[in-house]
Amino acid sequence: MAIVVNMPRLSDTMEEGTVATWLKKVGDKIEEGDILAEIETDKATMEFESFNEGTLLHIGVQEGETTKVDELLAIIGDKGEDISGLLNGNGNASAEAKEETVEAESTQEAPAETAAAPAASAALPEGVIVVTMPRLSDTMEEGTVATWLKKVGDTVEEGDILAEIETDKATMEFESFQSGTLLEIGLQEGESAKVDALLAIIGPAGTDVSGVASSFSASAAPAKEAPKAEAPKAAPAAASAPKKASAPAPTPVTDNGRVFVSPLAKKLAEDKGINLTKVQGSGENGRIVKRDIENYEPAAAAPASSAAVTSFAVAGEEKTEEVKNSSMRKAIAKALGSSKFTAPHFYLNIEVDMDNAMASRKIINAIPDTKVSFNDMVVKACAMALLKHPQVNTTWSDNVTKIHSHIHVGVAVAVDDGLVVPVIKHTNALSLTQIGSSVRDLAGKARNKKIKPDEMSGSTFTVSNLGMFGIQSFTSIINQPNSAILSVGAIVQKPVVKDGQIVVGNTMMLTLACDHRTVDGAVGAQFLQTLKTFIENPVTMIA
Repeated sequence: MAIVVNMPRLSDTMEEGTVATWLKKVGDKIEEGDILAEIETDKATMEFESFNEGTLLHIGVQEGETTKVDELLAIIGDKGEDISGLLNGNGNASAEAKEETVEAESTQEAPAETAAAPAASAALPEGVIVVTMPRLSDTMEEGTVATWLKKVGDTVEEGDILAEIETDKATMEFESFQSGTLLEIGLQEGESAKVDALLAIIGPAGTDVSGVASSFSASAAPAKEAPKAEAPKAAPAAASAPKKASAPAPTPVTDNGRVFVSPLAKKLAEDKGINLTKVQGSGENGRIVKRDIENYEPAAAAPASSAAVTSFAVAGEEKTEEVKNSSMRKAIAKALGSSKFTAPHFYLNIEVDMDNAMASRKIINAIPDTKVSFNDMVVKACAMALLKHPQVNTTWSDNVTKIHSHIHVGVAVAVDDGLVVPVIKHTNALSLTQIGSSVRDLAGKARNKKIKPDEMSGSTFTVSNLGMFGIQSFTSIINQPNSAILSVGAIVQKPVVKDGQIVVGNTMMLTLACDHRTVDGAVGAQFLQTLKTFIENPVTMIA
């Protein structure tokens, strides 16, 4: 079954893309993971890989041509397959591209009789647009629908927010670039699918799109998406299963362990420590909704005469609960695991006298509408030190070491689902107050799941601070492709020696993790010495 590949959304602000280079031509065999083309977005030229296998049957956008997101880019299918139905149903394919495809296919002499029927059923009705799972970050491989903000039958205007989608970096709003009626939802809330899988179908009200949806589901089977496509069907079956008279039936659970629950109910359950598999859903198809969590009573789930004992009722009882890994959690595991086991880490520690920094901060914050934190001062000092030690501001690759002239400092921020690293661009050119404002703004966006991918990309150095938790010293894993990361501890008041006298002082421990492929011990030590000088004498950063 032929698969329509649409122009992907390679950034959250991307509205159209230009094909810079095709790396495959019509008739080439395509494997999952092959790079199909290089696509120029509003931010960069990026490689676009295939998530399907087959033969490249049609190229809808030639090199140098531009088309909107979700418009036809290419068609992949079986060699010799008749795709005339798909082309006739797509008004955006250029006549020139169609002629090339027809010529390429005419040399293969595929049996039209066997392919015509499925192709016709897959043809898009007039005015119908297939919306696929967008690529909302450059590392995104799959997305999870957190919340649908539209339902089937709703009118959709261009620019309306269709859904909130959880990526490997954040939960982001996904807006529609089409107008019409929402005819089909391909993924329910909580379900995941790979980039370019069916997300929704928009078109004129009353249009029958059952053939389009079913053809998309069938074509997704080779890409191992079938279990996810069948998930919504599993709910009614489970909900209709016979129930025991003595206790409410648990909520429906699919084969892959997913529980059907609304985002609000899921959040309430997490806050109250309720196991969702024990809750009976009263929503559509047995879905757990807010009222189910509010009315849940654990004690009522088991009869008093039962020999089984509820959770934690008996000392020594063993219990394990499985929690599905979020896309962000998977991304963190993949990135940090790769960094730890590919980059040879070494660590350097230095203690910093914070008396002058504390006095300077007090004076700065006395200015109306001004607020600077110690972390802002550390970030600024790092940027200044990187100017003097460019070898630390580098990226390793197999053939070359990239020495960056720009300085973009990433600041690690803890969020509910894990960790994100907003990036302060051109940090060395910013004042302390500008850095403080940027950090607060980006950290707020990150915690509210409103941060954009470009605001988390491009760092050349990273700062991680756990001092607010009372942690005095710790080591971090390098945030690749950076060559180093600074771990910042708490300011501690303790006896210190100054001018031969023991006095009360305020000190802070800094730990620098370095990639030994790009940063040698002496280079890292010199960087820390310079950093120490800037922090201990803040006036040098504004001189």
